[in-house]
Amino acid sequence: LSEFAQAIFATLVVLLIVMVGGAFTDVLQDIARGRVPAGLMLAQLGLVLIKWLPLILPLALMLGLMMGVGRLYRDSEMPVISSIGVGPRRMLKPLMLVVGPLVLVVAACSLWLGPWADRLSKQMINDANRNLLMAGLEPGAFVGIPNGGGVIYVANMSKDGSQLQRVFVYRDAGEGRMDVTTSSRGELMVDPGGNRYLTLSDGFQIEGERAGAKDFRLLRYARNEILLPANDLKFDPDAPEMQTTLALLGDDRREARAQLHYRLAPPLLALAFALMAVPLSRSMPRQARYGRILVGFLAYLIGQNLMTAGLGWLESGKIAIWLGLWWLVLPVMAVAFWMYFSDGRLAGPRQAFATARIRS
Repeated sequence: LSEFAQAIFATLVVLLIVMVGGAFTDVLQDIARGRVPAGLMLAQLGLVLIKWLPLILPLALMLGLMMGVGRLYRDSEMPVISSIGVGPRRMLKPLMLVVGPLVLVVAACSLWLGPWADRLSKQMINDANRNLLMAGLEPGAFVGIPNGGGVIYVANMSKDGSQLQRVFVYRDAGEGRMDVTTSSRGELMVDPGGNRYLTLSDGFQIEGERAGAKDFRLLRYARNEILLPANDLKFDPDAPEMQTTLALLGDDRREARAQLHYRLAPPLLALAFALMAVPLSRSMPRQARYGRILVGFLAYLIGQNLMTAGLGWLESGKIAIWLGLWWLVLPVMAVAFWMYFSDGRLAGPRQAFATARIRS
């Protein structure tokens, strides 16, 4: 139990550090493209980590077990343990004491925490779009418009972020043209549909080509409403990936059924990968240390890719809904149980007799 827990914990820490780096990069890219408000960076990072846990925990469980059991083989401890009658059945109890709680954590993240984190992430972004201050607009700084539509500069802003002073807006008008708007004051308005308008007063608007041509038009206005681009990440409560697992049980749509199978598969695959780790760790004292770890990692990679591909096949109708992802989960679990309980099994009578004759 101690060997298994220490190895899994060490592997999980390393994978979490790598995952944090990848998630932080993705969040920064979304902020740079205007998809995520800058003020929500830390919150979005934490929610992304929760969403990724069902994918990273099974890998940490498998690699940790392989490293822990592999060390026992490398130090010749497993042959001694096996010689006193401790086989796969006796090893199952300490193994399940570590694997069981982690499989429950994977199930909780896949069935509840992951969808909750995804819903909360998109809801926070939608709520932030109703307030320019929360959307990343700061006095005295150039801020990108969502979806790369341009930049906005505001000299002063009220505390609630609704009243603006000395506003500069640069927008891409398409077909190689640009639009520059200035105003002495403005305010943010949101219609019932959630669309954001920047209402400017007493300003100028210049429209023309960016390539150096001289066909510019200058307008002076008393009032000008600019529609700000909507954010890509919108919260749709009816989308299957946004619904709770209990809601998916009563939803007959193909996409909802596919999403339900996609959430049920990770904990079952995590259990299968954990059982595979023990027989895959069997090695001779002089055998390469990381060769079998690579085999285990490839098995995990293939399983996860097939699970993701299976979700798309279910949604597109290439696989029957009643079949779900059982075509993947059940064979993998059957192979895992067979590998585990046949690991270290003594040779059959004929093979043992032949071996005895050779030795004699």
